[in-house]
Amino acid sequence: MKLAATAFAVTGLLAAAPPTATDSPPRAAAAVTGSPSAEAVTGSPSAGVAVKMPAAVADRLGTDRGALLDAVSADVLARSHDARGLAPKAAVGRLAAEGRKVVVDVREVSGDWARGVAYVEASRARHGEPEGWLYIAHREDGRWVPGLEGDREFAEHVARSPLVGTAERRTMTAYAERKATPEAQVGILANTNGLLLPWMPDYYMTVTGGPHSHDGATGYWSALDFAGGNASGLVRSSREGTATSMCGAGGGWTRVIHPGGFSTDYYHMRNTTYYNGTSIGRSALLGTIGTDTCAGGSATGAHVHWSLRTYDANYNGQYTWLNGRTIGGWTWWNGSSQYSGCGTRLGVTACPGTAIYNRTS
Repeated sequence: MKLAATAFAVTGLLAAAPPTATDSPPRAAAAVTGSPSAEAVTGSPSAGVAVKMPAAVADRLGTDRGALLDAVSADVLARSHDARGLAPKAAVGRLAAEGRKVVVDVREVSGDWARGVAYVEASRARHGEPEGWLYIAHREDGRWVPGLEGDREFAEHVARSPLVGTAERRTMTAYAERKATPEAQVGILANTNGLLLPWMPDYYMTVTGGPHSHDGATGYWSALDFAGGNASGLVRSSREGTATSMCGAGGGWTRVIHPGGFSTDYYHMRNTTYYNGTSIGRSALLGTIGTDTCAGGSATGAHVHWSLRTYDANYNGQYTWLNGRTIGGWTWWNGSSQYSGCGTRLGVTACPGTAIYNRTS
């Protein structure tokens, strides 16, 4: 990964810098207990799954927590690209043999509702990123019905759960009004509703990786890597929305859900601000470029791995093509291979190794 700036793309320097957004205060981070689950019985979906759960949440769930963990774990393993089609025990075993964990983080409980984050760690043998989902679960007729991002149940739970705040529900509902097609590379669907690059407008960072897949291997080329520059390494939200720290307090992975059908992921950060479904403004501080691998993968040199996702009417988040889409005033194009693609703006081409300014138009 190239970390030295070899050129400046400074087109459009006369654009006025917008005011700095006020960072929303995060909710308090919870303590972590239980890894792996003590309740899991051999053969249950949560057997061998790492569990994060504040003591107060565990107390509120009581003996019912094992059933919740089983329900969420089963959904996670069914949705994971690397575990799909395998029995839960076999899936967890295969991932464990690669040094990877399945993590269920239960963050909030209220009555018959529970909410949290779940993820499957990426391989630490190469530069790749994890699979992760927000989830909401509802206890119905004595059993837990979980919904992960993309499930019909998740959309229904967002509309009803008291664990979803008014602003967050409004933001999440907005992107469900129409389907965003990931295959659309040009035209009206390439409009990303004014998303910025992940630092302050009118400052620069260096492109260290052009469009590539989120996991560095397969799937749509949805990600970019950035480092250095004069933004003090501070990583900021591409637009307003609701933010969630996917790895919990201190972890380097944050997801922000924006109005209009998109969300963005930020990975490898350090000094992160903890968010838990928190409303934030544009350019809210998320963390600092780093080499954190709280959910697997690897990183060579401090940088931020930024990824673009789209949603459909079922709140199904999927990593999507960057090709032909404009982010931070730059239109991004795939290269002949992953990481080699470039951005263009007003006749200037910025390939890996080029320092670029973040623009609002």
